[in-house]
Amino acid sequence: MEKKKLYVLTGFLGAGKTSLLLHLLDSLGDRKIGIIQNEFGKLSVDGMIIERNGIKMTEINRGSIFCTCLKLHFVQALAQMGQEDLEYVFVESSGLADPSNIEEILEAAAQLSGDAYDFKGVICLIDGVNFPEQLADIETVDRQLTHCHMAVINKVDLIDEAQLAEVKRAVREVNPKCDIVTAVNGRIPLDFMEKDLMALRWAENEDTTNSVDNKPKTIQLETDEVIPQEMLEEFLRCVLPDCYRVKGFFRLEEGWRQVDVVEKLIDFKPCEEHDASHLVFLAKTGPMIIRTVDGAWKEIVGKPMKLKN
Repeated sequence: MEKKKLYVLTGFLGAGKTSLLLHLLDSLGDRKIGIIQNEFGKLSVDGMIIERNGIKMTEINRGSIFCTCLKLHFVQALAQMGQEDLEYVFVESSGLADPSNIEEILEAAAQLSGDAYDFKGVICLIDGVNFPEQLADIETVDRQLTHCHMAVINKVDLIDEAQLAEVKRAVREVNPKCDIVTAVNGRIPLDFMEKDLMALRWAENEDTTNSVDNKPKTIQLETDEVIPQEMLEEFLRCVLPDCYRVKGFFRLEEGWRQVDVVEKLIDFKPCEEHDASHLVFLAKTGPMIIRTVDGAWKEIVGKPMKLKN
């Protein structure tokens, strides 16, 4: 069995990892592909979006795959995927994941599954709109960029040339060697698959900053109620200051929508029906997010719902 080409996708919350992955799946057509999907919440929203027939998929949720709390699960998932007849394996890590120890994890997986992978590199997605502020405020963003072999500056259609130049300068300050490409909606040429991205490695493996102690709180809202989009937007803007990210699926009066909230941007896209409306909140404020979401929902919506850990 030939080695599987392994790519790890990183990038902060909302940078466009799932969009890039969907683009790769479309571009690779009928190739044999495996995906390891990682999210902090119990509900795998992105897993529902990318799930397709013929793709071998494993989900590891409720934390970072690089943290001690889930690292063994990640090693086991890699080892099991290594036994499958696949050409490519893509790992999409959580937006708060710090991949500094990826080489240690790959070595552990090799102990279980042998020389199953040709590790092609770490691809870091960058939100061109919000990256400068994120880099200044969040250590994870620095770590993701330091330990990547290619940086994809996404959402370049939403910024001007001056801001793009500033983002590129900031990337180079953190990572002097990685390849840099730009993208809209995560769409990039596939010529990177012919490059030796690992030749651009410069940072040594180190301990991840992800730990049980700094693991962010996530909660899930579930409801059967149908409300107008305007009301849901008002609710989301009320809770947004306390959240890194909000995403899910919701039945609005206008129809079913995929909900994606990044920074101050609230995006609604038509989607297929689900058994109930679900929203996942990744909190900045720990358990206090429960009171925030519950209070805002009662004040603005005032209809039945359930909150789950």
